[in-house]
Amino acid sequence: MDNPIVEWALFALGVLLIIAGFLVAPIPGPGGVFLIAPGLALILKTSIWAKRHYVRLKKKRVGFRGRHIVIGEWTDWALRRQSAKRRKEVAEARETGRSN
Repeated sequence: MDNPIVEWALFALGVLLIIAGFLVAPIPGPGGVFLIAPGLALILKTSIWAKRHYVRLKKKRVGFRGRHIVIGEWTDWALRRQSAKRRKEVAEARETGRSN
């Protein structure tokens, strides 16, 4: 991964997978998802610009039915990330420590 040629090749492969996913998406079935998701993963792995925008997206708050939802909390919950569980436990411990 330290070779720039390999990084650019993986980035280009990610872009091609996303394009192929959108071309396959109109066909009935979940075919496009199986191409778009790995493509996004490759782009996030090789592009600092994409990582930066992904972090901004995760911190964004969205209003939905009178509640504010942080997109990153939802994605962490959906992916069942252990790091998200640890962050939540630490935040709850801080809250209970302050309220005592």
